[in-house]
Amino acid sequence: MKRFKKIVSIALVATMVVASLVGCGSKDKGAAEGGGETFKIGGIGPTTGGAAVYGQAVANGAQIAVDEINAAGGINGAQIELKFEDDEHDAEKAVNAYNTLKDWGMQALLGTVTSTPCIAVVDKTNEDNMYQLTPSGTAVDAIKHDNAFRVCFSDPNQGVASAAYIADEGIAQKVAVIYDSSDAYSSGINETFAAEAAAKGLEIVASEAFTAESNSDFSVQLQKAKDAGAELVFLPFYYQEASLVLKQAKDMEFNPIFFGCDGMDGILDVEGFDASLADGVRFLAPFSSTATDDMTVNFVEAYKKAHDEVPNQFAADAYDGIYIIKAAIEHAKLTPDMSVSELCEGMKKAMLEIKVDGVTAKALTWDESGEPQKEPMVLEIKDGVYNVL
Repeated sequence: MKRFKKIVSIALVATMVVASLVGCGSKDKGAAEGGGETFKIGGIGPTTGGAAVYGQAVANGAQIAVDEINAAGGINGAQIELKFEDDEHDAEKAVNAYNTLKDWGMQALLGTVTSTPCIAVVDKTNEDNMYQLTPSGTAVDAIKHDNAFRVCFSDPNQGVASAAYIADEGIAQKVAVIYDSSDAYSSGINETFAAEAAAKGLEIVASEAFTAESNSDFSVQLQKAKDAGAELVFLPFYYQEASLVLKQAKDMEFNPIFFGCDGMDGILDVEGFDASLADGVRFLAPFSSTATDDMTVNFVEAYKKAHDEVPNQFAADAYDGIYIIKAAIEHAKLTPDMSVSELCEGMKKAMLEIKVDGVTAKALTWDESGEPQKEPMVLEIKDGVYNVL
């Protein structure tokens, strides 16, 4: 496990170097007008559609943090107002949501939730010089400008870390990959996973793609993996499609180890899904609801009380995201009457200086790349529960 952590650290450094090379641009186009007596934070993500579990969790987790902060006196004495818009995991709708939030008076953005919409929106926040913090957009280009930061791990880090874990822990030698070639999140992870798997001596016996237009029948991909003798199938995509893969694999009596990334989180919440199909599934994640530190225990209790369910990592990323925004504003001594551009400039500088303890990591820091420095964990699903390995 020590070797795994070392590789994760190296991957994070490499990711930050790559991101820093693309993270430049002019930032003089922000709105001139200031706000009022409250900080207006916008949120964008899918609260309907196939990725709704993610967006709903982010909206819920963010609101819990906002309520806590407001009850404790706000940020520099000012309250927070949060407005969340649905993008249905669609880039065009995400841009429309951004424009709606701008009309509302948004001063900083928590979002977007998924990668492809985030890549579209980050160009808009860059044009307006608006601070953006994505809780869970993992594609490198989701934070390609210097006004943008993230809470979660990047795609390259997830791909490298997954391959390293599988190899170093001796989980399997023959690996098949099924990935969504039409999605930036899935394709990005697949690319770095394949490179690291080769470097680690893993044998990729099958690499099969699907697209958004062919994401309901995985029988061909699974049959090729089975015929190739795959001991493990890597699934770097979202839980909705993953639930179908597990069902179809059982129907064809194919029982490899299934391994995913943070997009797997939420699979137990799919309506009508037989949780027993996920027994033994492993995936990378930054958060475990069963952790025993006070911060996590209090967050989980508050989330359960508000929503009658256990929070997933997306809720945790958003909860930390609001507190990160708070820390940046307080560190820079900003006030809500400042312009969007003034707030952004102050928060950008603060992000390079603050250190934040959250439920997804302790002592979180960032540099100019916008990437967080933290270590992932691996979870295994057993009897309908996520367990830390």
